[in-house]
Amino acid sequence: MGDTTDIRNGLTINYKNGLYSVVSFQHVKPGKGPAFVRTKLKNIETGKVIDNTFPSGAKLDIVRIERRPFQYLYKDETGLIFMNNETYDQIPLDGNLITGLDFLKEGMNVDVVFHADKEEPLFAELPPQVELEVTYTEPGVKGDTTSTTAMKPAKLETGSEINVPLFINIGDKIKIDTVAGAYMERVKS
Repeated sequence: MGDTTDIRNGLTINYKNGLYSVVSFQHVKPGKGPAFVRTKLKNIETGKVIDNTFPSGAKLDIVRIERRPFQYLYKDETGLIFMNNETYDQIPLDGNLITGLDFLKEGMNVDVVFHADKEEPLFAELPPQVELEVTYTEPGVKGDTTSTTAMKPAKLETGSEINVPLFINIGDKIKIDTVAGAYMERVKS
């Protein structure tokens, strides 16, 4: 247990029968009336962000979570199989627990977030940026080397599709923002 003085970004609390992570907070002491803490909370299971105000000193049920490095191995009938990089234990995870699933490829390292008291995986996060190879796109046109305003669809080695600038060709490696699911830049080899 804790109270509103323990609130910080990234803190996970049990609130309204769900686990919420604090996205942002602000302590407010108005000229009249009692102080309070205004927060934005993100539901860990659904990703929905809500606004909430706690009175100053309110009790909070703080949940301890741990991030552990895992490597994606393969997919089978039990789900996606990940290996702990420190203990070599393997665990299956359901695809809906993984943010940025479209950009996940074998051998990639991810962070799996666990509920520390229950030893149960809550979700997995890909790195904020990944490098993937373009497996199919329409050929680039000579002269379209610097324009990034015009886009075309491209298929990546993971099977997902994103929009890329006209100068990207088959075989190019590109950097992708896994949160927004968007092209960032071409990787120079």
